[in-house]
Amino acid sequence: VQLQASGGGLVQAGGSLRLSCAASGGTFRTGGTFRTYAASWFRQGPGKEREFVAVISRNGGNTLYADSVKGRFTISRDNTKEMIFLQMNSLKPEDTAVYYCAADFQRMPNTIPVGSEHDYWGQGTLVTVSS
Repeated sequence: VQLQASGGGLVQAGGSLRLSCAASGGTFRTGGTFRTYAASWFRQGPGKEREFVAVISRNGGNTLYADSVKGRFTISRDNTKEMIFLQMNSLKPEDTAVYYCAADFQRMPNTIPVGSEHDYWGQGTLVTVSS
């Protein structure tokens, strides 16, 4: 299985972008489906370590955001299309980073992973916010 992130680009401060992440290409290692995986977005800015952005549970009923994006970003998912999304509004120059999607198997529908260890990672999409 591969995760393919897309939707990055150049935007002015205060603007919006919507990132997408699609799962494709085979069978998940656990034998489950996309619906059995919580999904997250991480980012890595220039000269910075990778950091958590947002996570959503298998059923979409539980979400968590980093303080730096709370109120501006919204994570969502469409299990029928095997996709997750990150709607980013009121973007700031400090949001400039490569954004990565990731998926982590969860036995329960409403739990979310703790930490950055995930079963699958996408290749990243670059978001650049100009001032």
